[in-house]
Amino acid sequence: MTGRREMDFEYAIKKDVRNNPIVREIDEERQRQLWRTTAIGAVLVLVLLFSAWQTFELVHHGYQIQRLERERVAEEELNRHLRLEIESLRSPRRIEDVGLNELKLVRPDRDQAIVIERVTPSAPPEKSIIAAR
Repeated sequence: MTGRREMDFEYAIKKDVRNNPIVREIDEERQRQLWRTTAIGAVLVLVLLFSAWQTFELVHHGYQIQRLERERVAEEELNRHLRLEIESLRSPRRIEDVGLNELKLVRPDRDQAIVIERVTPSAPPEKSIIAAR
């Protein structure tokens, strides 16, 4: 038994173990094919990203158009309401009521009232000469 132990020990010492790293040669054709495949993949990804970006922008602009249409309708409604309010505020009856009730003005008598009419100038005759200063 002692002889067997010595053999195992001897074998362990005499065994030559080489831990040299394995150096492989770079395959040029495989490298070119890898770069070509990577470039094609990158181009495809860029095309897909560009297409998705365009689609998202289109949807975004569609939402903006809908929002602006709603705002335009609301502004038109407000504009119509304000025009109606302006016309009601300009009515002579309302102006008279505000003057009499709120401002405590009095109605003039018939001989105190002066009516001023706006006269529009008549057009000059067709074949006349008009001098400008």
